[in-house]
Amino acid sequence: MSFRPLSPKEIRALGARGCYSEDWSALEVSPDFDPGRLKNSGFFGPVKIGSLRGEAVFPGGFTAPCGIENAVIRNCTIGDGVYIRNIHSYLANYDIAPGVILDDVQRLFVDGESSFGNGVRVKAANESGGREIPIYDHLSCHIAYLLCFYRHDLKLLSSLESMIAAYAGSVRSRRGSIGRGARIMNCGILENLRIGESAVLEGVSLLSNGTILSKPGAPSYVGPKVIARDFIFSTGAVVTDNVIISRCFLGQAAELARLYSASDSVFFANCTGYNGEACSVFAGPYTVSHHKSTLLIAGLFSFVNAGSGSNQSNHMYKLGPVHQGIVERGSKTASDSYMMWPMRVGAFSLITGRHTSNSDTRDFPFSYLTEVSGETVLVPGINLKSVGTLRDAKKWPLRDKRRDPEINDFLTYNLLTPYTASRMIRGMKILHSLKVTSGYSSMSYYYNGVKIERSGLEKGLVLYQMGLTRYLGNLVVNILRSAPLRGLPEIQGRFAPAPGGWEDWLDLAGLYLPCQKAEVFFEEIRCGKLACPEAIRGELENFHRRFGEYEMAWAGEIIKQRTGKAPGEFDCRDFIRLIREWIEAVEELDLLRIKDGEKEFSPIARSSYGIDGGEPERNADFAQVRGDSGENDIIRLIRERLDLKKKSARELTAQLENLAAGE
Repeated sequence: MSFRPLSPKEIRALGARGCYSEDWSALEVSPDFDPGRLKNSGFFGPVKIGSLRGEAVFPGGFTAPCGIENAVIRNCTIGDGVYIRNIHSYLANYDIAPGVILDDVQRLFVDGESSFGNGVRVKAANESGGREIPIYDHLSCHIAYLLCFYRHDLKLLSSLESMIAAYAGSVRSRRGSIGRGARIMNCGILENLRIGESAVLEGVSLLSNGTILSKPGAPSYVGPKVIARDFIFSTGAVVTDNVIISRCFLGQAAELARLYSASDSVFFANCTGYNGEACSVFAGPYTVSHHKSTLLIAGLFSFVNAGSGSNQSNHMYKLGPVHQGIVERGSKTASDSYMMWPMRVGAFSLITGRHTSNSDTRDFPFSYLTEVSGETVLVPGINLKSVGTLRDAKKWPLRDKRRDPEINDFLTYNLLTPYTASRMIRGMKILHSLKVTSGYSSMSYYYNGVKIERSGLEKGLVLYQMGLTRYLGNLVVNILRSAPLRGLPEIQGRFAPAPGGWEDWLDLAGLYLPCQKAEVFFEEIRCGKLACPEAIRGELENFHRRFGEYEMAWAGEIIKQRTGKAPGEFDCRDFIRLIREWIEAVEELDLLRIKDGEKEFSPIARSSYGIDGGEPERNADFAQVRGDSGENDIIRLIRERLDLKKKSARELTAQLENLAAGE
């Protein structure tokens, strides 16, 4: 934009329209300036005004001429096509991009220098502190995980915090900004803010010291009566309905609404918080809390669904709120469940009842944690046969609301991964050891604060073995199906040599990677090779892209440990044996899942249907509302996939038998 001084004639015209200034020479305007677009407004300090021609478009199709009316403006640059009306106190120290609407705002200003929420230290995961995360615009759940949980790695921590401090310093300014096309209407006090393109703020009570990142394709929304201090909202975030937060970060497409309150918490991609409360929470992607009286406090949660009335305790009236908990990805807390920290729950577990013992079930994924007579009882592996667990894995990618092409959180949605499978392998070793040390005749066993019934232990061993056989077989079969089988050397060449030492994996709050690769990544941060947000993001994206490669390398090593041969060393008969074991596990597990899903269509499930009729009316009403099991999307999908896998098993076995016959 180019600007020029006002002419004496324009100054007189402005005065006639109720405008005033302490120094008209400090006001510069566009070449096509029209004094008729300004009314009843004051200008102080240097102010630049772009072209105010054209019209502003409001929701509902209402239009009004661009211009400035009933406003006091100090030290601002105002872009083309801006509509400013009814700034009740003043507007100060802002750069306002073209196409912005400011209508009915109490006060919008920057006071002194601000980094707009960047560098604010959030006491996540432990209410007493010690795990502070300095938030910044490009914070990902993966970097936040390192900042929060790698406090023992002082050099890694120092490098990350120095990078964030440098970034916060780079955005530090005495002037705020409002991006192109943003709309700010009917708001109260707005202090020390950066507001991105196409953001919508309406009916907000108070925003102080924050950044609202937004893009035209991924606009952010802050709505009625929100109060927020010391925050950053990522692209596509929604905050509305009397939410009150302080020292919080919201990831892309995260949503807080319906009276939710939060302090010292970070929420990453696609998190949802309604009605309840969060305090010192690390909410990894897809952490969901919908219900009143649900408290999440002092812990790590990821892909977690918190039931109504769920809560945790983080102190025992001794040294204060010093305890913390970890609920690994994919877990669910049932209604009115309770956990006393410290406690760690393995991935894809279901927690029911009240748990006052401090347990650690990290090596027992896909389990139930139930309360029986005041004891925590573990049922290992039972969730592997749950149709709900499979449904969760399918729904997450479908519920990804992120529209920003530049994503921050790189997420692996797979149900079975080297991370969960490695835990299953450890779990089987522990269960076998318990049988030996406690005696084969024991009816119950105790481990890490939980009780395991003998029947549960035996079933857990079977389910873990079944799940592992299915998972490893899936990986090998997918490679065999990728192209026609042209001979044993060609088939063997599809499998890279097992790298060795890849048994241990990390779940960086949604991104899986081998510990060896993670250590190289950490060292590159420590030594300064990765020293800026863009470089770190690029490396994380590379890990995400290569997950399948790493996964198959891990699988090759595990298969070699179990069979004595890596897949690249298999002959045709080895492949045939693996396929037969795989399809047997696939069929057995899928039939268990189908049976589990069909429980939702049993006679007892129909008891609240057909309100004023007998059994025929009940069944007819149920059929109209729920359909039958054959129509259910998940059950139908399991059946269809099972048929396809059985067909693939037959075809691959026939091809391999032909190749074996020709050897």
